[in-house]
Amino acid sequence: MLYDIIKNQEFGQLMQMHIQGLLIHLFDANQNFGVLCKIDQLSFDPELPEEISREFRAMTLFFLAGYTFETARLEGEYLFFEAGFGADNYGSMVSVPLLSIMQVIIDETPVFVNLAEPSSMVLEKDVEEKESGVKNSMASFLSNPENSKFKK
Repeated sequence: MLYDIIKNQEFGQLMQMHIQGLLIHLFDANQNFGVLCKIDQLSFDPELPEEISREFRAMTLFFLAGYTFETARLEGEYLFFEAGFGADNYGSMVSVPLLSIMQVIIDETPVFVNLAEPSSMVLEKDVEEKESGVKNSMASFLSNPENSKFKK
């Protein structure tokens, strides 16, 4: 049952709305916060050097404070912020799909946890297409009189 819920498109949209509302509230309150994100769904502009990007874990925490907080903004379904990485403080603009944010953290305490699958909207479409394909394939198979011996 839980698996069905977290993969559900409506649940994903609900989580996205909650994340967006919470981030707007935190920006309005001028409250620094951290976001724990699935790193494979983020993009960096410019791209980070390999020696920096290979240090990231699958789930990476970004803390938005100071300059990073000042550059942060919401646009549509994304959170954007500029941050410095590595010993040389290599600057890059980070774009974070809201559904890739798994936790929002304030003062080391999670205030939001997202269980939705970030790709749930794509997955549901794929499932529908597969089910349709299976039905069409079965219909073609059963329409051939030679295959009647396989019917139960």
